[in-house]
Amino acid sequence: MSAGSKNESPLIASGLSVKFGGLLALNELSIEVRRGEVLGLIGPNGSGKTTFFNVISGIYAASAGQVLLDGRDITTLRPHQIAAHGLARTFQRSRLCLSLSVFDNLMLGAVRRLNSGLWYNLVRRDRLAADVRSAAKEARDLLAIFNPDLAGKLWQPAISLGMIDRRRLEICRALIGRPKIVLLDEPSAGMTHDETNQLMNEILEVRRNLGNLTVVMVEHEMGLIERATDRCVVLNYGKKICEGKYADVAADPLVREAYLGKS
Repeated sequence: MSAGSKNESPLIASGLSVKFGGLLALNELSIEVRRGEVLGLIGPNGSGKTTFFNVISGIYAASAGQVLLDGRDITTLRPHQIAAHGLARTFQRSRLCLSLSVFDNLMLGAVRRLNSGLWYNLVRRDRLAADVRSAAKEARDLLAIFNPDLAGKLWQPAISLGMIDRRRLEICRALIGRPKIVLLDEPSAGMTHDETNQLMNEILEVRRNLGNLTVVMVEHEMGLIERATDRCVVLNYGKKICEGKYADVAADPLVREAYLGKS
């Protein structure tokens, strides 16, 4: 791979296949994600979108193919190793620890940046306290981009938050580790239309604030995909059937057939 290709496409999946028994969930799928873009991953239920996320984040093992993150082969790495190389994600179903505080949930996303050694925490108490103060400020600043009121709830338990604030917290937990690439799996799940629009405004604002953040988003709300993405990839039965600007893929006959069936 050339240096130019590495710089332009920080995430490259080549020929990915995943089998569950006799079911081929991904079928020789190849996708390149360009640096700094918001890529929409769309397709009917069961088309392989979340399976793709699970493979590149290390939850599922690929039956065949390769995943490169900034030129490094991460195909066989475990989730924590992939996260250490700069890939973070959210899940369609909430993975918050509801009994923990907002701050504690956020720190779970920043654990690879924190010095958590026993000797450091026992002996360097002053340094530990400074680290906690710095992390709390960073957490408040990030939450405030989404919702200033949420930034004031840093020490409250996550269970006290409403649905949209829980979604905000999950996204912030992915972002606070300063990843190169963020995978958002159905960020609007469980929210109203107005809440979805509000959350997308905030995601776009965060992206502007964080600079060259690369985002891959699975989403069923097509209005959100149209508004937020630079490019779309459409899957059906584990294969890529179309890619391009939203307007182009929405007009493609194969995409219409995948969603609506044959006329």
